[in-house]
Amino acid sequence: MLAYLVRRLILAVLTLWAVSVLSFVVIQLPPGDYITSYIAQLSATGSFVSQQEAEALRQQYGLDRPLHIQYLRWMGMVLQGRFGMALEWGRPVSEVIGDRLWLTMVVSIAAIVFTWLLALPIGIYSAVRQYSMGDYLATFLGFIGLAVPSFMLALILMYLGFTLFNANIGGLFSDEFSGAAWSLAKVWDLMKHLPLPALILGLAGTAQLIRIMRANLLDELSKPYVVTARARGLPETRVILKYPVRVALNPFVSTIGYLLPYVVSGSIIVSLVLSLPTVGPLLLRALIAQDMFLAGTIVLLLGVMTVIGTFLSDLLLIWIDPRIRFEGKP
Repeated sequence: MLAYLVRRLILAVLTLWAVSVLSFVVIQLPPGDYITSYIAQLSATGSFVSQQEAEALRQQYGLDRPLHIQYLRWMGMVLQGRFGMALEWGRPVSEVIGDRLWLTMVVSIAAIVFTWLLALPIGIYSAVRQYSMGDYLATFLGFIGLAVPSFMLALILMYLGFTLFNANIGGLFSDEFSGAAWSLAKVWDLMKHLPLPALILGLAGTAQLIRIMRANLLDELSKPYVVTARARGLPETRVILKYPVRVALNPFVSTIGYLLPYVVSGSIIVSLVLSLPTVGPLLLRALIAQDMFLAGTIVLLLGVMTVIGTFLSDLLLIWIDPRIRFEGKP
């Protein structure tokens, strides 16, 4: 176990290093830099920036140095617990991300919990009651969930909320709590606004996992050990839940590694539509402005979430499925 943890830790560090290099290089690929975008914004308002002023700004932000020097400078700050300055905001990256990071985690975890709570029982029912009316209904709703884009569903729900209830259902807080300090009342207000974005973000994943759970459980129910258990007279509920469902849970657990970063990155348009104060819109804005420190930090955090999620999913798979061993031994 210790050797496995050490090996995974080394692989995690190497993976995060590769993510940091790739993210930093990709952000720098478009022509120009943040100063170029900044000058273009000023030109659109009628202002003018001379070449000398532009070079002074590049020197101030360290953008005049070679790419590898900029990367090493950024990684040096990351290792010290600092992530540089958000160029567009003029503030440290940690302050700009601030509450957005943990609010993103709250929304993501809520979406994943909603996905699991809905997909697991429906997938089991569809497999056990194959070709029943409920199975056809779950299949139909699943295909609808896969076909409808999340941002379109958000727009439809916002329209219905406004026309039927005369209420703005966007955001994570009411107007009186959006800028207020944290309190129990604000937390409760967050809990009341959380189900809608969790529903919208988790619907597509729910539909996908229903189909995966159904297919895997149908495969397990046709195996000899299930036939033997039924022949011995075991109750049907125990026959299904004891081993087939446990083995069929593998796809659920294995999705933890990419589900968290997927919800974060895939929620950009939904967050813009619903006005959610999450990291997604901030990442989009940073990429457009070529704010390498802010965008690179967010992408690096997504990589950290992927590595941690993958490690947790591997440990859960070992616990759920006794056939899996650390060293691949029988």
